[in-house]
Amino acid sequence: MIRKASAVWKGSLKEGKGTVSSDSGVLSNTPYSFSTRFEDAKGTNPEELIAAAHAGCFTMAFSAQLGNAGITPESLETTATLTFEKTDAGFTVTKIHLDVVGKIPGNDKAAFEKAAKEAEVGCPISRLLKAEITMTARLAGEQSTSA
Repeated sequence: MIRKASAVWKGSLKEGKGTVSSDSGVLSNTPYSFSTRFEDAKGTNPEELIAAAHAGCFTMAFSAQLGNAGITPESLETTATLTFEKTDAGFTVTKIHLDVVGKIPGNDKAAFEKAAKEAEVGCPISRLLKAEITMTARLAGEQSTSA
């Protein structure tokens, strides 16, 4: 599977504005800016999108792990809290905390906790930073070159 998303930025860092879009169309020229990323302006930002992706991925992985244990959850609700801090290296995502509340038949705490741990390490977004990163950089009008 290959999934694609794109971003367009126009202008300087602080005064400029950008949009993000996904091939599915769920995000379609969704605006973001310096103030939505580093200040409290209303709107999205890359870190919020990562938190949403992590919450969604983890919750599906958790459901799968419960299913492997023969348990169908009534509901799983996950909040991913991403911490974005200025470090010596620059702004960095320093941690993500997943807070999940689940309802399962029988309230089997041991099975619930085991499935949660397995989902935490097995979720593809949890493993994201171990992924190979590649890049293609080019100026508009140039042929594509890999860097």
